[in-house]
Amino acid sequence: MSPPEGLPPMQYRYLGRSGLQVSALALGGWLTYGGHVENENTFACMKAAYDVGINFFDCAETYAGGESEKVMGEAIKKFGWKRNDIVVSTKIYWGVANGDNRVNNVGLSRKHIIEGTKLALERLQLDYVDLIYAHRSDRNTPMEEIVRAFNHLIDTGKAFYWGTSEWDADEIASAWRVADRLGLIGPVMEQPNYSMIVRDKVEKEFIHLYESTGLGLTTFSPLGMGILTGKYNDGIPADSRLGAAKDGFVTSWRENNVGNAEWEKKIAIVRNLKPIADKLGVSQATLALAWVLRNKNVSSAITGASRPEQIYESLAALGCVEKLTPEVVKEIDEVLGNKPAEMVRRY
Repeated sequence: MSPPEGLPPMQYRYLGRSGLQVSALALGGWLTYGGHVENENTFACMKAAYDVGINFFDCAETYAGGESEKVMGEAIKKFGWKRNDIVVSTKIYWGVANGDNRVNNVGLSRKHIIEGTKLALERLQLDYVDLIYAHRSDRNTPMEEIVRAFNHLIDTGKAFYWGTSEWDADEIASAWRVADRLGLIGPVMEQPNYSMIVRDKVEKEFIHLYESTGLGLTTFSPLGMGILTGKYNDGIPADSRLGAAKDGFVTSWRENNVGNAEWEKKIAIVRNLKPIADKLGVSQATLALAWVLRNKNVSSAITGASRPEQIYESLAALGCVEKLTPEVVKEIDEVLGNKPAEMVRRY
């Protein structure tokens, strides 16, 4: 399938303060590839992403028990993409695919970081990843051990940059203090949950890190588990991710979130966003993704797709960013009602 005509061109942004440029949109394998999306669909989505200029493909050792890395690696090999043309990432923490003894296959010990990366590379059929993330923080492992282990991966050519995912600002700052003291490389990027309905970390907690460390963001879940698309406004469609998925995480999330008071509050907000999207002539999904991309600290927004058409729909957000004038953003903030309060500097 060829991309439709009239799509806006892909944009590329520097990954934080680094010299690496990544596509403003990335394709991720969470909850999809190697799981409920068949391999041929995965191949089709990755090819569609590559064809429209997406160069960043995100994975993790825990996604689909390692199967997501495998199918992504197979796609890269199938299409014969030049390694220097793409940016591939994976994350280390939950090594469920690496062995039966979970004692040393979980966390950020030097042993697991190095062994887990080796096994991830085998599944991806790659010699190195461009980006390697600590998928969660590990307060049982000394920060110096973590920083040294990730630097070892860089020094031995197994990764080019390291970063964090779902760490808090103090933990990231601590990693940088250790790295600076040792003359080593600190975490270049963080991968947080960021959307219209999840804002505090990106817009408040991390504020001082953007300037002090040059932190870049590769954000995930820009559509809020699909809520911000508006497709759940009138219930859960049977063919939607929440309606059809049998994945353990999605099933648990659905049981713990759908139908409760917080869910109904979010749905009410999404309904009230629809007139704004209509006025701009875009879908609610396009509006939500464009809203994330307008944040200058976001190096790349990671999206998922089970069909190539969803790739093309995501690309439309790049053409919508310029429509988000200060007046429109103010109107959106009034509907959301969750803009973080400005932090007061203490001198």
